[in-house]
Amino acid sequence: MQGKGLVTLVAIVLGLICLNELLPSFYANKIEKEALAVAGDNQQKYQEEIARLSKDTLNLGFTKLNYVDAKAKEMKLGLDLKGGINVLLEINQRDLVNDLTNYSTNPVLIEALNRTEKVQRNSTKLFIDDFFTQFDAVNKEKGTNLKLADPEIFGNTNLTEIKFNTTDDQVRNIVRKKIDQSVGTAYEVIRTRIDKMGVTQPNVQRVAGTGRILVEMPGIKDIDRVKKMLATSAKLQFWEVQQVPEVYPYFEQLGQLVRAKSDSMGVKANTDLVKALQINTLRSNGVANVKLSDTAIVNKILNSEVAIKARPTNIKYTQFMWGYKPEREDPNNLVLYAIRGNISQKAPVDGAVESSNVSYDQIGRIVVDMQMDSKGAKEWKTMTGKNVNKPVAVTLDNRVYTAPNVQGVIPDGRTQISGNFTQQEAKDLTDVLGAGKLPAGAKIVQADVVGPSLGAESIQAGVLSFLIAFAVIIVYIIFYYGGAGIYAVIAMIINLFYIFGIMDSIDATLTLPGIAGIVLSMAMAVDANVIIYERTKEELFRGKSILEAYKDGFKHALSAIIDGHLTTLITAVILYIFGTGPIQGFAVTLIIGLIMTLFTSVLLSRLMIFNRLSKGKSLSVWTPMTKNAFRNVWIDFIGKRKYAYIFSAILMIISIASIAVNGFKFGIDFTGGRNYVVRFEKPVNAEKVEASIAKLMQTADGKNSAVEAKTFGSGNQLKISTDYLIDDESLKADQTVEQKIYEGVKADLPANMTLADFKSADKAHAGIVSSTKVGPTVADDIKTGGSLAVLASLVGIFIYILVRFDKWQFSLGAVAGLFHDTIVILGVYSLFYKIAPFNMEINQDFIAAILTVIGYSINDTVIIFDRIREYLREKKALTLAGLFDDSISSTIGRTFNTSFTTILVILAIFIFGGENLRGFMFCLLVGIGFGTYSSIFIASATAYDFLRGKKKEEIPHGKTSVDNAEIVKN
Repeated sequence: MQGKGLVTLVAIVLGLICLNELLPSFYANKIEKEALAVAGDNQQKYQEEIARLSKDTLNLGFTKLNYVDAKAKEMKLGLDLKGGINVLLEINQRDLVNDLTNYSTNPVLIEALNRTEKVQRNSTKLFIDDFFTQFDAVNKEKGTNLKLADPEIFGNTNLTEIKFNTTDDQVRNIVRKKIDQSVGTAYEVIRTRIDKMGVTQPNVQRVAGTGRILVEMPGIKDIDRVKKMLATSAKLQFWEVQQVPEVYPYFEQLGQLVRAKSDSMGVKANTDLVKALQINTLRSNGVANVKLSDTAIVNKILNSEVAIKARPTNIKYTQFMWGYKPEREDPNNLVLYAIRGNISQKAPVDGAVESSNVSYDQIGRIVVDMQMDSKGAKEWKTMTGKNVNKPVAVTLDNRVYTAPNVQGVIPDGRTQISGNFTQQEAKDLTDVLGAGKLPAGAKIVQADVVGPSLGAESIQAGVLSFLIAFAVIIVYIIFYYGGAGIYAVIAMIINLFYIFGIMDSIDATLTLPGIAGIVLSMAMAVDANVIIYERTKEELFRGKSILEAYKDGFKHALSAIIDGHLTTLITAVILYIFGTGPIQGFAVTLIIGLIMTLFTSVLLSRLMIFNRLSKGKSLSVWTPMTKNAFRNVWIDFIGKRKYAYIFSAILMIISIASIAVNGFKFGIDFTGGRNYVVRFEKPVNAEKVEASIAKLMQTADGKNSAVEAKTFGSGNQLKISTDYLIDDESLKADQTVEQKIYEGVKADLPANMTLADFKSADKAHAGIVSSTKVGPTVADDIKTGGSLAVLASLVGIFIYILVRFDKWQFSLGAVAGLFHDTIVILGVYSLFYKIAPFNMEINQDFIAAILTVIGYSINDTVIIFDRIREYLREKKALTLAGLFDDSISSTIGRTFNTSFTTILVILAIFIFGGENLRGFMFCLLVGIGFGTYSSIFIASATAYDFLRGKKKEEIPHGKTSVDNAEIVKN
């Protein structure tokens, strides 16, 4: 065998690299198991035992291992396997533009920004690109002919690079660069904050082409604290405060407007605004003291278009802000403040904090002492001088932390923040301030939270399904191929070792979908061996020696294997490009698996087999029970294609009709919303829970938000979905939704369970075990990306097939088969999503499954097309129909074995892999079943009909060699 030495060298080097990468994971796991065996469930004792064992070092000669270093280098586990939080932060792009324009109030600029925010809801472009488009449109409509370099736009002191004669194109490039730098600054600030939290193996990365930052923090339990730490801008601002006498007349006027125009405000006509404000209960410098349950209604009224238009001159630019949290003496109410704004809404003092620390005031309350930078200190001195004996509000992210009266001028920039802090809250605030401020506000537009108990269960389910699938493959391939099957299993084990080692070396994260990708890679490895062994069997039946048969088997199988793997690779790469989070994890493992399969199943397996054969030893490629399986099978597939066309037409008509009538159950990935998986101590009635929660989730106008509660896996677990407050991406909105779900399910919870216990379920008690939030803009991006991914994969496959097979008819047949599979799968999901006992949502996972099916189906189709191409060269005496039938029949053994083993593997994951993967695996089951069917009866039949054109052929009956009908032309 040529290249024997090179293959051996690569295998050894790759093996050593993988071993070196995986050893830390094995060692860290060993130490943790030893600590757990001693400490049990006692966390303090566990940490003490870990600290003791961490002092030991394992010397292996070529490397030394200690727990601390090993833990830092161990393979990363995704949230679905370890628990934790994954959030997508979006930096407020409008704030960045406002800062670059020095908070200009130019009407063209303001109108362009307002339009851009509306366009962004359904746009996949960057904010700044949409802004430039809208600016040009508004500029043209108003006839103002403003240049971007105008002093009222970007030609100000904040952008010294821009001169009066700088062209619009140059300004666009400068502004894009500045915004990108600002997002980079935000990234560094977020990373510093996470470092201060002491999180193990955090993952922080910018999302290319957006103003978003992805943060993944495994093992975190205090989710609210993390969200607050990440989204806080650390941009402390100081404002003048307006008092009750200035705003009370406006509140009275609003109360009358509510009764007259409640519909346009989106509230009930009988809403008593003045009563809800409870002004007579105020103990601070605010303007209202509102019940927590009424804050949403008050927000709705104050932010309505009617209320904004009714504002008198003295509060035209007033910003109404809520207190940071309820006062200790009044825990059920929240204070509303009237902040004196201005046309630019720029705070009088907006300086960075140089240092801060936790301290105590004269009466023992926890406070935060801080020192401003020189600019802030100067502005603070001016402001305090103007407001002696008047209140000044200290705000952070539009929340008022304190609003005391100024006792005298503060000249040195030192000040103190009090806000009814706990020790942890004060420490978190100093950490945030110490890490630096974000260049603009940040909001969490997408979040996934997985509890530690669910993560542990996912690991157990994933490992179990993996072992069962692996065992199924081993048993079947040895049963069917005998001795050769053993070499296939050895190659597959080495393949797995390489996959895990490479993933660890590139710092990839292993997720539950990633495990599914590895299992499917194993199925592809089986497919490669099946193709080789089936071709070897054919050569043996022709009377060749065992050595020659294997040589020709590998030789003839190579093109089919490469074509099949490359077409699947196309879909995997597209999945990686357009997917996010766990779906990218699935794509990464599939890509690595496909590449390693080519190396182990084709090169390494060949090396091992020929090493045995060169020593004169034999190697069976069948067992007595399977020797003649599919040997003499011949079916007139082309003759029966019209029946298949009718059957497929009926299926597609039913599918399209169901899609038109029933539609789909779209997941929050596509619609926006929140999902919560809630576990109870005993089975509950999903419909009753849904009705109970729906009553609580009313909008301010009295309408119910969409709420769905459905059994998720076992009867004591529900998946609760809602779009309530989804347009509000604040932490407070998240907490409000969780509060209402808690109230809605309280009757089915233990009597003494608190909200805090409910939000952090573990093995010991019920509650929320996982949650997902997707904002509307992210949902739109995901939906667009998913559609583009499917379209791109079809186009890519069409082009690849056209190049490889040199006939457009083959490309058309392949895409026709894939289109058929996609429509049928969509039809199945449309028909059964209401009655299926598992999740059948159209979401990111579904798109990943569709693309996986496309990859598998095209792989199956390519095998048949490869044989047709071979016979077009070799069997020129056959009719076209006979040639197609011979090609399909001769590959039927490979088709059956690959489909059968793949379906067995997917069934194992479907049954044992846990509820989170069940919908994904069901799509693969349906897709692979119909993908196998379509490769024969749609793809091949379509290619045949278009190759034949208008010529009529005599359909062959029985296995053909030569027919009297028209002969195929080369």
